[in-house]
Amino acid sequence: MLFENINEVEELVEKWKEILCLQDWDITVFEVKKEWRKTGDIKIDSDDKRAIVMVNGCNPKSTNLESLIVHELMHLRLWGLDQTIEQLINIVFGEDDLDPKREYAMTKFMEVLEPTIADLTRSFIGLECKDSRPTNGRVLKLVEEELG
Repeated sequence: MLFENINEVEELVEKWKEILCLQDWDITVFEVKKEWRKTGDIKIDSDDKRAIVMVNGCNPKSTNLESLIVHELMHLRLWGLDQTIEQLINIVFGEDDLDPKREYAMTKFMEVLEPTIADLTRSFIGLECKDSRPTNGRVLKLVEEELG
């Protein structure tokens, strides 16, 4: 179990909103209570400065809740940059998801974005977090698959 109750998640969101200078955002938590391939996600409405942090309450792939929250809020912190790059890719390659050139550009962008957010998360966690253990959910899953 990643968390005991949703209040624990909400408290971490409030803590990290302040640290990441996101106090002007209305951020709510949504517990996913069914089989889901992710541990967390964030949905963002930048026009209204609202976001929903989705947290897997059924089968999480990670065991460090605070790291998960920081990771998702880092996506929010970098949202403007993320959207600018995606718009640039759309201008250059169009919006056809099946176009191999656009797909390549988006893949390369994501291959830079996710590790950058993971590195920033680890840095902030090391400075502020009670539980600074790394999250090895994806790698651990590969080990479990290998061993059966």
